[in-house]
Amino acid sequence: MTSPPRPPRTTALSRRTRRRLAADAALLVLAFAFAVPLTWLLLASVDADATLRVRPPGSPTLDNFSAVMTDDITFTPMLNSLLLCGGATALTVACAALAAYPLSRFRSRLNRPYLLTVLFTTCLPITAVMVPVYGLFVQVDLIDTMHGTAFFLATSQLPFAIWLMKNFMDGVPMVLEEAAWTDGASALQTLLRVVLPLMGPGVTVVTIYSFIMMWGNFFVPFMLLLTPDQLPASVSIFTFFGNYGSIVYGQLAAFSILYSTPVVLLYVLISGRLGGGFTLGGAVKG
Repeated sequence: MTSPPRPPRTTALSRRTRRRLAADAALLVLAFAFAVPLTWLLLASVDADATLRVRPPGSPTLDNFSAVMTDDITFTPMLNSLLLCGGATALTVACAALAAYPLSRFRSRLNRPYLLTVLFTTCLPITAVMVPVYGLFVQVDLIDTMHGTAFFLATSQLPFAIWLMKNFMDGVPMVLEEAAWTDGASALQTLLRVVLPLMGPGVTVVTIYSFIMMWGNFFVPFMLLLTPDQLPASVSIFTFFGNYGSIVYGQLAAFSILYSTPVVLLYVLISGRLGGGFTLGGAVKG
């Protein structure tokens, strides 16, 4: 019985080539979709007559940056954003580490239901709870306060931070903690001096993710902060669409670049720790 003839090798290669070209074309379309808004942002920020069209400026100028770099438009809102998001991020990382440690190190029947509940809470839209939260903040006199808003931002980001932190903490060997306990270290000292330093990339990921999510949050500070001097940059950017009549696209683009700078700097400063992995070295030996 003779086997059926195999297709020519050139046919198989051409099919593989077509698939690769189709995949490359799809990736190029996606890259173009992301590149066009960024290109407009860069070009419009140095164009005095910027519109929604992506076009090179006739005479590049920095007047748009000069117009928005004032205390009322940029500096005060940016400082408010740094205080609000920085404090909330520190609180989120600290609480996530304390909550993830027992979930990672102690086995219980309640661990899985608790983690599933935590994961479910990350799916709840923030708009669904803002009305009762607003009423609660009015009752406890936390409305229009920076610390109250920071507490709620940290609370809203905490479930996913716990989930991430727990997964990273599972990668730290238990034998290192047992060695620290043998030397007389407490559980808190072991967490601070052994576990967290070894999972530095994980803590960095949680920090960056939490900060970015809070930095771009518009709805929460818009609802909970009422005084204009306390509004962060994520809310003050809304004034470009409401208080100045027609939109000055060049100034809006310049402000958007300034608004994105802290996040980019944060990533650049601590990105070196992301690829380091768990530097166990020779701590665990067979």
